[in-house]
Amino acid sequence: MHLRYDTLPSHLDKEQLASLYVLSGDEQLLLLEAADLIRKTARKNHIGEREIMTVERGFKWGQLHAANNALSLFGDRKLIELRIPGGRPGKDGSQALQEYVSELNPDNVTLITLPKLDWTTQKSAWVGTLQKNGIYIEVPSIDLPKLGGWIASRLKKQNQTASQPCIDFLVERVEGNLLAAHQEIQKLGLLYPEGELDFEQIKNSVLNVARYDIFKLNEAMLSGNRSRFIRMMDGLKGEGEPLPLVLWTFTDEIRTLLKCKTALENGQSFPAIAKTLRLRGQKEKLVQTAVNRLGKKEIQAAMQQTAQIDKIIKGLRSESWMDDAWDALTQLGLSLART
Repeated sequence: MHLRYDTLPSHLDKEQLASLYVLSGDEQLLLLEAADLIRKTARKNHIGEREIMTVERGFKWGQLHAANNALSLFGDRKLIELRIPGGRPGKDGSQALQEYVSELNPDNVTLITLPKLDWTTQKSAWVGTLQKNGIYIEVPSIDLPKLGGWIASRLKKQNQTASQPCIDFLVERVEGNLLAAHQEIQKLGLLYPEGELDFEQIKNSVLNVARYDIFKLNEAMLSGNRSRFIRMMDGLKGEGEPLPLVLWTFTDEIRTLLKCKTALENGQSFPAIAKTLRLRGQKEKLVQTAVNRLGKKEIQAAMQQTAQIDKIIKGLRSESWMDDAWDALTQLGLSLART
């Protein structure tokens, strides 16, 4: 059955441990915290042994069945952890998981961790079996609009508060790195007493721990957030991100915008286009906003510009070719991020 992430603590406090828990998500900090909470509850329930398996190339699914059927070395109940970092167990794994769930050992607790699954994988038989026979929790992602609220709630847990400008400052410093945000919040709890934190305290404590995610560049560009876009471009340049990869993300996004614009002009509805291009959630909203904002000629011109930037990167036409390419990419992104 599905269980909301935020109700996991109360579930573990009030109910007996289930035989199977499945955690799915890409937010590593929250995934780790949820798994730790299950482990802690398992220890309270006298589950003393823990066996960990990671599905990698060459993994033998028989190991999972053997762990489930083998007696604990200490005669206690056992926690079996199965980690599937790729999110797709393959044909053999799919069958093995369905068989495993059908014969769960009541003396054991199984914890399966998965990345966030795409729509197609969510509809697969093995996922359906896990959802039907265990506690299935989708760990949420903390995107930029939610990050400020998340930081405020974490400060509140350690009996500290901060004004909105202070929260905004923290958001800017830890963008794209929730684990770093967690560490900085904990540091504030160690350095300062309970109560309201002022800006100087936060500024003096918090390091610039932003780790700029190249794939979030498109988010800033599509939303029209030019200041965030420039900040991320400067960060990626400073971190030495490969120029071809940055250009590829731009080109792929522009190609999507052009497909959407062309289909809209041909009379298709945006929901139908989004379904065809597999645009969902926040990405669908961002693309629709950008397509409504930009004209087809602008998008076509941007597509042509990517080809010119590719020549700059490959041609090494001057000693300053790298700076030229970064500047060209920045100008391209700003042209699409206009409001």
